[in-house]
Amino acid sequence: MLPDRLDSYDAVLSEDERSFRDEVIAALHDADAAGLLSPHQYFEGRGGRARELYRALGARGWLSMCWPASQGGADAPLSHEFLLWDTLAYYRAARPDLGPGLIAHVVIKAGSPDLQRRLLPGLRDGGLAMSLGYSEPEAGSDLTHLSTQAVRDGDEYVVRGHKIWTSEAHHAQKLWLLCRVGEETGRRGLTLLVVDLDSAGVSVSPIPTMDGHAVNEVFLDDVRVPAGNLVGEEGGAWRLIREALAVERLTQVLPGRIRRDIEGFESRASDAGLASDPEVRRAAADFRGRLALVEASALATVAALSAGGDGVLEAARSKLLAARLCQDIPRRAVDVLGVPAVTDDPDIPLLWRQSVFETIAGGTVEIMSSLIGREALALASSA
Repeated sequence: MLPDRLDSYDAVLSEDERSFRDEVIAALHDADAAGLLSPHQYFEGRGGRARELYRALGARGWLSMCWPASQGGADAPLSHEFLLWDTLAYYRAARPDLGPGLIAHVVIKAGSPDLQRRLLPGLRDGGLAMSLGYSEPEAGSDLTHLSTQAVRDGDEYVVRGHKIWTSEAHHAQKLWLLCRVGEETGRRGLTLLVVDLDSAGVSVSPIPTMDGHAVNEVFLDDVRVPAGNLVGEEGGAWRLIREALAVERLTQVLPGRIRRDIEGFESRASDAGLASDPEVRRAAADFRGRLALVEASALATVAALSAGGDGVLEAARSKLLAARLCQDIPRRAVDVLGVPAVTDDPDIPLLWRQSVFETIAGGTVEIMSSLIGREALALASSA
């Protein structure tokens, strides 16, 4: 049974934003009745039922609503996109689809007309699944050290390299590949290519994770990529992905998901007869207070992006606060509820295992702390 309402942000939402959120909630109830939702769907990746749900969202025009009208969108404010994914997170329906909410904005801004024509329709309708090819064995959250190389050969690039921790590659059709063209190091030389994952020389090896999901190793062995799949200019990717990284970090651990985790903690404590226990009440108050910080930080990130900023600092703060809180909730549940929290409740062990992943994905909490130190506190000069 799905909750009837989600009342977060009511004090700051416009009437239009509240109306849209309520429309999303109604659509999720319809999706649940149609069998498109399962209790742990949010944690199961972006294939299967989640992909069916994305298609349903695409049919409503919601995946592309914040795109410009010239590209088939509705020129809706970015707050609508945030509310869509935050509401889906609360209802455990699905994580944000990487393509329409992250990749498409870069393609619209910097992709050629031909690339836009080939990619945007599939992203708009939810049928095209894309994966982010960023991290490497020697370049995790710090992407300036990546070494995957693309060499121009006539009308193609020849790509050789090794990506790891690549989410969704095992059921995506295309890879959003960050690679290096030329001999420059650091941020210079970084380039974006769109790679078909069924190309010769591409192999994908899933890596099971402790939460029952999977990430992937992707090997690229002299893969030929059409030059028309270049996004922006050679060596100009860093400027393009800064905003994309902010969007990824904002949506990695959404406030709606954490609110649902807290409600689950309170409900389980109540079922165990511990609702009035001082330790439980202190924990719940701490969680609710920290959730308010996460929500405020998320809204600040949306405001920064809406104002034309890159949102990098705001998103790092959101990701850091949210990742730490989502890990503390199941840990405290085990402390308070004891052994039954592990042996009798399938959700708490899953949340604990999955929360470890959240501290890494989209940039580790250590990297987020370092970024905040550099950007906000000037503790060290930026590389």
